[in-house]
Amino acid sequence: MAKPETKKIFFENLSGAGKAIAVLTSGGDAQGMNAAVRAVVRMGLYVGAKVYFIHEGYQGMVDGGENIEEASWESVSSMLQVGGTVIGSARCKEFRSHEGRLKAALNLVKQGITNLCVIGGDGSLTGANLFREEWSGLLTELVEQGSIEADSVQKYSALHIVGMVGSIDNDFCGTDMTIGTDSALHRIIEVVDAIMTTAQSHQRTFVLEVMGRHCGYLALVSALACGADWVLIPEMPPEDGWEDKMCSKLSATRSRGTRLNIIIVAEGAIDRHGKPITSGIVKDLVVKCLGFDTRVTILGHVQRGGTPSAFDRILASRMGVEAVLALLETTANTPACVVSLCGNQSVRLPLMECVQMTQEVQRAMDGKRFEEAVKLRGRSFENNLRTYKLLAHRKPESELPVSNFNVAVLNVGAPAAGMNAAVRSAVRVGISEGHKMFAVSDGFEGFSKGQIREIKWADVGGWTGQGGSLLGTKRTLPAKHVDKIAEQMREHNINALLIVGGFEAFESLLQLCEARATHEEFCIPMCMLPATISNNVPGTDLSIGADTALNAIVETCDRIKQSASGTKRRVFIIETMGGYCGYLASVGGLAAGADAAYIYEEPFDIRDLQANVEHLTEKMKTSIQRGLVLRNENCNENYTTDFIYQLYSEEGRGVFDSRKNVLGHMQQGGAPSPFDRNFGTKISAKAMQWVTKKLVETFRHGRVFANTEDSCCLLGMRRRALVFQPVVQLKDETDFVHRIPKEQWWLKLRPLMKILAKYKTSYDVSDSGQLEHVVRNRPKESDASVAM
Repeated sequence: MAKPETKKIFFENLSGAGKAIAVLTSGGDAQGMNAAVRAVVRMGLYVGAKVYFIHEGYQGMVDGGENIEEASWESVSSMLQVGGTVIGSARCKEFRSHEGRLKAALNLVKQGITNLCVIGGDGSLTGANLFREEWSGLLTELVEQGSIEADSVQKYSALHIVGMVGSIDNDFCGTDMTIGTDSALHRIIEVVDAIMTTAQSHQRTFVLEVMGRHCGYLALVSALACGADWVLIPEMPPEDGWEDKMCSKLSATRSRGTRLNIIIVAEGAIDRHGKPITSGIVKDLVVKCLGFDTRVTILGHVQRGGTPSAFDRILASRMGVEAVLALLETTANTPACVVSLCGNQSVRLPLMECVQMTQEVQRAMDGKRFEEAVKLRGRSFENNLRTYKLLAHRKPESELPVSNFNVAVLNVGAPAAGMNAAVRSAVRVGISEGHKMFAVSDGFEGFSKGQIREIKWADVGGWTGQGGSLLGTKRTLPAKHVDKIAEQMREHNINALLIVGGFEAFESLLQLCEARATHEEFCIPMCMLPATISNNVPGTDLSIGADTALNAIVETCDRIKQSASGTKRRVFIIETMGGYCGYLASVGGLAAGADAAYIYEEPFDIRDLQANVEHLTEKMKTSIQRGLVLRNENCNENYTTDFIYQLYSEEGRGVFDSRKNVLGHMQQGGAPSPFDRNFGTKISAKAMQWVTKKLVETFRHGRVFANTEDSCCLLGMRRRALVFQPVVQLKDETDFVHRIPKEQWWLKLRPLMKILAKYKTSYDVSDSGQLEHVVRNRPKESDASVAM
């Protein structure tokens, strides 16, 4: 089938000439807002529009004067890595009045502004929509007062609004993730990981209170990410008698040898009768009933602070550019829209549909229709809650189904953060499904040597936050050990395989599929979960471990750039891992604000290098003091990191000096990010449910026999959905020589990085969000909530 023609917008055609765009942040601040502001400003300038900051949110719009300031390219430099919002945010009572909005309209007309990009929560966006609806009436009133000329009504006839949701609570319906949520989860998980070490030392119970007055997303996902013993959220209050159940659970956990308990409470947690459940109440309960040494930690505004995560920077940058495109395409009849994330794709949704759905959630909670409230939050939230219950609360042996199936799980390839979370999830879901779970140490090499043991529920306690691979992993492929592996499969009566790993795992599964012709032992359901920092596995947009590596790269780049502050102009050349896959260099470059990123997938020559040097030289002659260039380790065998460093040093002589840094294996290490913990946990749970289904389908005449293509699959995320794909069908999509997929979605983000670095380039808008409608519980898309 012929591919649809790619629609591209070129610099000359992407015209915002004569348009004025204003950007403001309103309501509570959130990490990543600055990245969104930067993207709006630079994309606006790129298309030829005038762009204005509105300082202090709606208050600045009402007050006018110096609060409305024209933005330049340089005015948003060095703000990508800064938390909060540098243009200020304030709650404004005056804007809620007609008189206040009249003042705001006058101030906008004075500057010729008719396009507003609002970054805030549902209250801020609702206010913006009301302002838009009243706009023509406000202008008529201003003419009557003599404040503006009569022709201004025609000239500035329509106010166009595009919203981006900036809120750490992730409480806005219509988007999988709001700007700031991932960073807030980083703050929470950092604290939980630190607390776990001291809690273990003293055998303590810790009660952590996190933000979420009306939404329990942060509490729920952080509980899932750290394996908390109990979580209390406003959307799903515990059943009556929860106190005894919780204490029994804590006591049972301790009796199995665990030295600590973690309880996470959302600040808005309530019981079934609407009575608040505070962290203090929970602490007193544990002390009274169990006598455990218990401490309370209230995280408070720590969750709003700090540097934005890589995910939030990328999300905000993509949303900011999409918001400008949406403003360019609006007409007088286009409803105000909000730019959202669905799966791995940006979409545009009618603003008021999202607001109304968000308000419905609160009404359901107020009416004590809690199941409805959970559903209205979206499938992502519902899926998180279901997965948490499945993994945190072990059913009594008498209630477990008896399947008599043995399922083995192993890691293959290089270690990746999040692998252990995936294994924990697989083991616990497998046990809940009635299977006997087996752990294989050291990949297929260990398998061939019989390094197989049964693994129990308690054995994987505390694995979620551990980096690397606790099972042990090797790159050895099964082909040369196939006879010995088959013998071990027979000896342990293995009925299904779950492989967690990178490109080697994909190749291994293909080899096992081929081995079915000679060894019936491999005629069983087999599933692979992609886990590699390189994100080079075909059949999936994202892999477990890639987000943690991106954060390591971005944090290091931030520190490296900061090391040059106050010194002369300097350019840093940074080498990243990834083999031949340029994902880390490209997406890391976007998140770190790089000027260029050299990758294998986009060939370059000496002319491109020279053009980049000249571009940086030109920028350095302005107020820009630091440059950042990323290079994928295998992008070109001749243009090495040393070569590029020497070229930049020589050609930039007299304007800037250069430094180089090879990041190396630090990209593989460290504790997994919240994203990787939850992504690994959720896709592993889904994979085990698929394994159970296949085992039941293929069990005939007292044995499992599965030799069809669809019984040997890779579970990957494709755009908006998690999809099981037969590995045999993925062969044609794969470049086996360079170990990368033939088509990679993130290549479409590269022009975005170039635009934000002030290059004139073409920008592919074939995936730009068209206006859709909010649908309750969109099918499949929940599973695609890439983050959590």
